[in-house]
Amino acid sequence: MFGGKMTSVGKKLIRRRVVDLSSEDTRFARCLSTLDLIALGVGSTLGAGVYVLAGEVAKETAGPSIVLCFLVAALSSVLAGLCYAEFGARVPKTGSAYLYSYVTVGEICAFTTGWNLILSYVIGTASVARAWSAAFDNIIGNHISTFFMNKTTLHLPGVLAERPDFFALILIGLLTALLAFGVSESALVNKIFTAVNLVVLGFVIIAGFVKGDIKNWQLSEEDYTNSMYPDPPDDVRKIDFGSGGFVPFGLEGILTGAATCFYAFVGFDCIATTGEEARNPQRSIPIGIIVSLLICFVAYFGVSAALTLMVPYFLLNKESPLPEAFKAVGWEPARYAVAVGSLCALSTSLLGSMFPMPRVIYAMAEDGLLFKFLSSINSRTKTPLSATITSGLLAAVMAFLLDLKDLVDLMSIGTLLAYSLVAVCVLILRYQSGQLNSPKAVEMLELNGNEEERVIMNPTIASTQQKETLSLATLFNPPTNTPTALSGRIVYVCVSVIATLITVICVVLTLKVNALKDASVGWIVALVLLLVALLIPTIIVWRQPQSNARLNFKVPFLPLLPIFSIFVNILLMVQLSAGTWVRFAIWMVVGFMIYFGYGIRNSVEGKNAEEACATVEKPLRHPGLDLSPGAAAV
Repeated sequence: MFGGKMTSVGKKLIRRRVVDLSSEDTRFARCLSTLDLIALGVGSTLGAGVYVLAGEVAKETAGPSIVLCFLVAALSSVLAGLCYAEFGARVPKTGSAYLYSYVTVGEICAFTTGWNLILSYVIGTASVARAWSAAFDNIIGNHISTFFMNKTTLHLPGVLAERPDFFALILIGLLTALLAFGVSESALVNKIFTAVNLVVLGFVIIAGFVKGDIKNWQLSEEDYTNSMYPDPPDDVRKIDFGSGGFVPFGLEGILTGAATCFYAFVGFDCIATTGEEARNPQRSIPIGIIVSLLICFVAYFGVSAALTLMVPYFLLNKESPLPEAFKAVGWEPARYAVAVGSLCALSTSLLGSMFPMPRVIYAMAEDGLLFKFLSSINSRTKTPLSATITSGLLAAVMAFLLDLKDLVDLMSIGTLLAYSLVAVCVLILRYQSGQLNSPKAVEMLELNGNEEERVIMNPTIASTQQKETLSLATLFNPPTNTPTALSGRIVYVCVSVIATLITVICVVLTLKVNALKDASVGWIVALVLLLVALLIPTIIVWRQPQSNARLNFKVPFLPLLPIFSIFVNILLMVQLSAGTWVRFAIWMVVGFMIYFGYGIRNSVEGKNAEEACATVEKPLRHPGLDLSPGAAAV
């Protein structure tokens, strides 16, 4: 009895969502153009990081080779972007990575993804609101912080902030109202701020190339000595300066810098939540993701090149690199343009992290995994009102009270986990036999379709007629060139093995990096064996037949590109601190309490499955039932 119950629970955890793609009906307003999606992607990705991050990485980690850091980071982000683009073309529905993993991997994975996306969006919103407040305060001469410093204190190190941030609270309140008011209004505001931001960055890049000096990419130790002090100690020279030239901190500096710069490209995934609000999602979502990532890369590349050309990298100011760089070349008034640009960048970044949050909450509530009241749509504005207000309140309270420094790394886990799962889903789904058919269409065929129609709608029927057997030959040389149920299962198992091996390899690379550098034979042999073990399932997946379904966009170079994307994401996740993983575990415990207490019993997919079982059983019990096409349609 206990075994039967466990099996039943296990089946519930891995039940997959069947998406109805036969109808384009939606409760949202379809009003977003491709340009709106590009602006949304650029706005949420090209945040304030471009005004601060470039200086920090160039000074301490990479020097002028920061342009290569952004190139490596952009390439690894594009890998995730391409996977999102294929799913946007395949499943044009609200829900982003949550929905993609629900369709492909199963309910428990989908809940984990959605729950972490909510966390990363809430923390992102709260931290950007605090940064906006601090930047505005800095521009007006720190009057706000001085006023509240004397009036209110509630400091509790690591938990509560030094002072409550009333300005961040008001800001989130205003943006929640804007998002609740309507999508087209929010998109218009976002386009205006994004345009101003791009104009300011264009000015920075052009000014940097005009006032820059190529000698700053060819610095020698003599230049460093003359600039800093007459007789520098050797250790200081080595730490601050590296070896000079274009790559002062070597390949290690470029890779470390690229890991930091990777987070500068996070944000484009908000485009994937607009599946039911874009006019033509299957075309707009792939174009929006790829074009926005390209624009962001050009902006980051240009600003970092301009910055390191204007000022020697070791003289950069970490806190405000661009204003200080313009001061150094005698263009001090340009700092006001930079201030306006950074506020616009923070505004679009804030809108970009607030926009997808209610849509993921809505998608989860609509599927019954979160509380049902969160799935209500306002009939006038066509926005998920309850989810927007709830998520706005949560983010506002966090921005108002909490010290967010320790929580920001949690955003990274949520985002990287989502990226990894989307890559896994693309890998699995491309090798599956069935299409994402409407459940109603499949049910009708079961009742009254002839044999030919069934095979056309569901190729698995054709394959099951010829009994498949698993052998070494079918692993490396499948008998057909179209996917079958067996080839689909083979890919499922292989992808699970690949994900596990990649995780082990990333842990070894992170924890035993010094042993590998010192050429420890044991660890090198272990790593080589792991890589060989990874190669075998990769070759098996590569040999399996792919689905030939027509899509507006497909990820190229399968299975290598998604596997490399999974590797990059897991490697970055393993780098995070133990404290971050503990906080992540606490958040997941809260999530699983909601899921096992409410979601697993109220899942819409579970109820649909029960109804389908009841429908199938009835004809078996009543042989005299009329199964003519007319009766089935009724």
